[in-house]
Amino acid sequence: MQTFFKERWSPYVAGALVGFLAILSVVLTTFIIEKPKYLGASTTFVRVAALIEKGVAPEHVASNEYFQAKKVKVDWQMLFILGLFFGALTSSLMGKSFKIEKVPSIWKERFGNRGIVRAIGAFIGGVIALFGVRLAGGCPSGHGLSGIMQLALSGMIAMICFLIGGMITAYLLYQKGKE
Repeated sequence: MQTFFKERWSPYVAGALVGFLAILSVVLTTFIIEKPKYLGASTTFVRVAALIEKGVAPEHVASNEYFQAKKVKVDWQMLFILGLFFGALTSSLMGKSFKIEKVPSIWKERFGNRGIVRAIGAFIGGVIALFGVRLAGGCPSGHGLSGIMQLALSGMIAMICFLIGGMITAYLLYQKGKE
């Protein structure tokens, strides 16, 4: 078991496992709740925010049209997100690659060692991503992985756009200033 975690996972093995997980999610949810559910995460984050808000202003959540349509509850997707976090944590601990860092080295090289700059950048990036996710009606895993799994043209186009957007962003952030 220890030798399995000495080096990084093969991207091919990890990709095959994600594909298997995507298929398993559809099969299990079809049998259990008689309606297929595909991998995705954006709705979960909105539901978590609603659960938190429900503790502070329950009347606001109850009167919100979105939360009347999308029930505020702990569901399998929320458990999936928790599983992603704890699975990644366990993998990094077993592979001895776990580390806590205020500023990643690639960020430090380009923007310096100030944690506040990194935090502001992460917050702004998160707001932009959340806006895009809600505007698109789903996240890259929902549109990309699940859409491609269904051979949906929209999923393929979305995934191509995500990849191009990521490459452009990486270029602008990390290559433009290097001489």
